[in-house]
Amino acid sequence: MFSKYKKPNAPKAPTGNATSPGVPKVNIAPVAAANTEAAKQPIMKAMPARRPADAGPMDKEKRRKERLQEIKLELHKSLLDNLNLAALESASEQELRSEINAIATESLEEMGIVLNREERQTLSQDLFFEVTGLGPLETLLKDETVNDILVNGPQQIFVERDGRLELTDITFKDERHLLRIIDKIVSAVGRRVDESNPYVDARLADGSRFNAMVPPIAVDGSLVSIRKFKKDKLGIEELVKFGAFTEEMAAYLQAAVSTRLNVIVSGGTGSGKTTTLNALSGFIDDAERILTIEDTAELQLQQTHVGRMESRPPNVEGRGGVSQRDCLKNALRMRPDRIIVGETRGEEVIDMLQAMNTGHDGSMTTIHANSARDAVSRLENMIAMAGIEMPIKAMRSQISSAVNLLVQASRLQDGSRRMVSITEITGMEGDVISMQEIFRYQRVGLTPDNKIIGHFTATGVRSHFSERFKLWGYDLPPAIFEPMVAE
Repeated sequence: MFSKYKKPNAPKAPTGNATSPGVPKVNIAPVAAANTEAAKQPIMKAMPARRPADAGPMDKEKRRKERLQEIKLELHKSLLDNLNLAALESASEQELRSEINAIATESLEEMGIVLNREERQTLSQDLFFEVTGLGPLETLLKDETVNDILVNGPQQIFVERDGRLELTDITFKDERHLLRIIDKIVSAVGRRVDESNPYVDARLADGSRFNAMVPPIAVDGSLVSIRKFKKDKLGIEELVKFGAFTEEMAAYLQAAVSTRLNVIVSGGTGSGKTTTLNALSGFIDDAERILTIEDTAELQLQQTHVGRMESRPPNVEGRGGVSQRDCLKNALRMRPDRIIVGETRGEEVIDMLQAMNTGHDGSMTTIHANSARDAVSRLENMIAMAGIEMPIKAMRSQISSAVNLLVQASRLQDGSRRMVSITEITGMEGDVISMQEIFRYQRVGLTPDNKIIGHFTATGVRSHFSERFKLWGYDLPPAIFEPMVAE
């Protein structure tokens, strides 16, 4: 065994001497000392016959999984007692796997349990994930086809693949097991979750978004949602290839971002707002200084000069909290060329609009809204919620002068994500903010398998910023703004 990864005073497994210290014997499958033949059999054959005579293969498989789960939990306790967790950070994966296998083998011998090769491999893999990763969730996190992981209590885990939800056969042992994994995630980023603070936002090591709510607020067991971020970051070219928008729309967006228009990406939950914002940031010049502000750090910008900030909740005493607004106020003193707020959802909207209006052109953010007009209404509501008393006309004038472009992302009923609208804010007409739509996604119908049929088209309206584009060297051809002719 790799003794350098064992605790200095870790006890050895007992060898039959009652006075020697060791891993406590676990009463999972007591086997008589004389029954050596039974001990040599795989675990399923050594189990007592408790199932009815007519139990089918499904019952047998279920009991097998339950049995392995019980053994895994006991072995995990032994690993925690024996492994020097502080030394694991410098251990290679191969060394750690060998150490876990050695301790597990030693413990199984003391328990009087024999596993077949398949069961031993499954057990070793699960133990490795329990020690180094997130237990049962680790397999789903490594699955590239999974976009979202949704946990509804310890016995029900859903995943989203290709826009469709599927129930998996993966479970936690019990609520305590699930809570231990949740605590492992949130403690890694300096946050906490308990009865007094029953919900939390956090991020995983790979940048995936994590949210959890625990009992008593979660009635039937802890609720967990994980929005996975793909390792291969999606750029504009990939999104065009996937049909999120067209090359003409991409050319327009390149001109808009490069000429430092202020952009808001709006959409519902899971519509691809953050992905779109990441892709749009690819048009920013690498020489510019960018500051990002988020509740949970998710943006993955490709530029060299990026300063990232993340808000922080208060501690147990209610002190030490740092809001997005605090970060945004401080960012204005840090000589940014552009400010990107991951999501505007509260009083920080005031400072965001002020930044857009006071020399920080090209700033971007996302908000939750169902359409461009709804996005403007949401901005008005957030200003009102911030406690700022301002006449409605002055409020709308502030918005119209700060925001230039609204990009609407949407997740359609078949699970596909589209940039369904690009709208410009052109100013004020009386007390109303004037807007004009440049591109839209036109739905035509459904296929027999419920896939949406549609196409992107320009509205025929010439961009309000065409002259600005020309001055910056982006002379877009008129054909970009010509609507598609229906066949």
